[in-house]
Amino acid sequence: MPPIPPLFKLAIEPKGSITCTQPSPRVYLLTFDSAPDNRLTPDFCAAFLLALDIVDRRFDKGVLVTTSAIPKFYSNGLDFESAFKSKSFFPESLYPLWKRLLTYPMPTIALINGHAFAAGIMTAMMHDYRFMNPHRGFLCLNELEFGASLKAPMSSIFRQKLPSPNTYRTMVLEAKRFNALEALQEGIVDGLGMVPEGLKFIQEMGLVDKAKSGVYGQLKAEMWRETVAYLDDYVGSEKLIEERMRGEERLQERCERRVAEWEKSKDQKGAKL
Repeated sequence: MPPIPPLFKLAIEPKGSITCTQPSPRVYLLTFDSAPDNRLTPDFCAAFLLALDIVDRRFDKGVLVTTSAIPKFYSNGLDFESAFKSKSFFPESLYPLWKRLLTYPMPTIALINGHAFAAGIMTAMMHDYRFMNPHRGFLCLNELEFGASLKAPMSSIFRQKLPSPNTYRTMVLEAKRFNALEALQEGIVDGLGMVPEGLKFIQEMGLVDKAKSGVYGQLKAEMWRETVAYLDDYVGSEKLIEERMRGEERLQERCERRVAEWEKSKDQKGAKL
């Protein structure tokens, strides 16, 4: 049997692509291939966002599924050079993509075929459901390891979606790498497997018909209103971080004064003895 032609294919500069296929009626599979590890660059985000718009506006409502053509990686997170060299990356590239996924007007499933680290697992969390390859890959928030703080929507999506705050504590403060079985046990993913298992889940849950009433996206926007608000208010979120950093600096100054006064007092008492 000849391969099924894609519904459409979009370029990701310099040499990547996002391909949309239809493995089952009204199931739209977006497969991204941006070597070496599907970093979230401005061009990647723009192509991803356009693909979501095309499926929404040009095809019958059904289910949106995402995965990677790179066996080792679903996504290895942000490309730091492109993310931080421009102030527009977060409010104009990454956050619009995340909000579109989070409030998409049909069910969404991330098929995590390999590693999903940092912003890679955050992107998967913006989907309604997650399935993970049981044989390959880890999920990890590794910001602790490279000294990066979490922005407001990056944190709130886990607070809202994980069943236990202890799981998020382990992810953030230990940078634990979860394999597929551990991720399933902790509720980070909803099932194990890839396309066949995902299609079976879609059928069993009757997901292809969930969006037909037209309110699916609105229900999600209300359900995840905290994260949606942070994604909408980039300026406010950044001010919150800046205020927190200034507060930390003031705290450190007060701590240093108290310790210095204690040391001085200790020396004076020692001299009297």
